[in-house]
Amino acid sequence: MTPVELNTDVPHSARIYDYLLGGKDNFAADREAATGITKGWPHLAISMRANRSYMARQAQFIAAELGIRQFLDIGAGLPTAPNLHEVVQSVAPESRVVYVDNDPIVLVHARALLTSTPQGRTAYLDADLHDPDAIVTSEQFVETFDLTEPVALSLIAILQFIVDEAEAHRIIDQLMAPLPSGSVLALSTVTADSAPEEVNEGVAAYVARGIEEKARNRAEVEDLFRGFELIDPGVALVSRWRPDEASRALPDEHVHMYGGVARKR
Repeated sequence: MTPVELNTDVPHSARIYDYLLGGKDNFAADREAATGITKGWPHLAISMRANRSYMARQAQFIAAELGIRQFLDIGAGLPTAPNLHEVVQSVAPESRVVYVDNDPIVLVHARALLTSTPQGRTAYLDADLHDPDAIVTSEQFVETFDLTEPVALSLIAILQFIVDEAEAHRIIDQLMAPLPSGSVLALSTVTADSAPEEVNEGVAAYVARGIEEKARNRAEVEDLFRGFELIDPGVALVSRWRPDEASRALPDEHVHMYGGVARKR
């Protein structure tokens, strides 16, 4: 097996995320970066946890209310309970999930993502979001999904690292193109609308550490869904998207992610 180069002396967004969520798969460079970033972005960890809760709620909604049984999760990140397959397979054990990431440390932990109910299936693909064609033509994609049935494309907390709008639209369009009518796009991405000074300072701190990031306003996030039919409540702060009791209690100014789910006609 080829050794995986983790570049542990360079901070990485997935490991910063892991550290701020209380995980153990991070290194000194990640912890130092997180400390520096959160000086100006003190509610970042709260927002990240709100986003994680949103991931679980929207996946549960898509499985239970929309009846979708196939999920393509790009930017899967490090395993953090509950993982998407655990949510959807608790609704429908036959659900199938393909996780996609190109972070070396996620590759190391891929086996943790490859658990499944006996009735369902999970697969892991090491691929780059910037190359959608490689994803939708991959062996994992082709062998796992039945494209006569809808697929849910999940882009959770990843598009903030695609700072060019034309590139973001190209990626979404190419990923959704082969998916049949009735498929859905679920995403979340950073916004400064709820706390402009804090978020803009925090984004600048990410950029200063070599991690390109962008905060989008509501109109820009809504535009990511162009050509698709937004499902109620449309684009909302992740804590306001079909909230549970804990999410409902969060102040808007502590949540810096928009989320939404839309259907392909």
